[in-house]
Amino acid sequence: MKKLLKIVLVSSITLLFFSCYYDEFPEKVVVEIPTDQVISFSSDITPIFVSYNCTQCHNASGQNPNLTAGGEYAALVPAYVNAGNANGSKFYTMLAINDHRNVDAESLALIKKWIDDGAENN
Repeated sequence: MKKLLKIVLVSSITLLFFSCYYDEFPEKVVVEIPTDQVISFSSDITPIFVSYNCTQCHNASGQNPNLTAGGEYAALVPAYVNAGNANGSKFYTMLAINDHRNVDAESLALIKKWIDDGAENN
């Protein structure tokens, strides 16, 4: 009985050590937008809504904010965007922290810079 217990114990410990492993998590890519680059809402931000098909859910009859063409700025600012403070904006934090729709690093950087620069409707 003691021999069987030793075999089971050694086998269990061996399985424990060799079966546990940790995947390496890839580092998040950080994209730096030049400080002198002007981000335009119409030409830089709204195409993000199209490329990620945001209006599939965020439309007139769906979830808020309504990101359909023509009304997206009014739907975002000021309810979801604190101009000048991307980290304090619900829009940015939902995308960045919660990894909503797996928005890529470049799009997140553009949105962050646009908000930090004052979230202009340009």
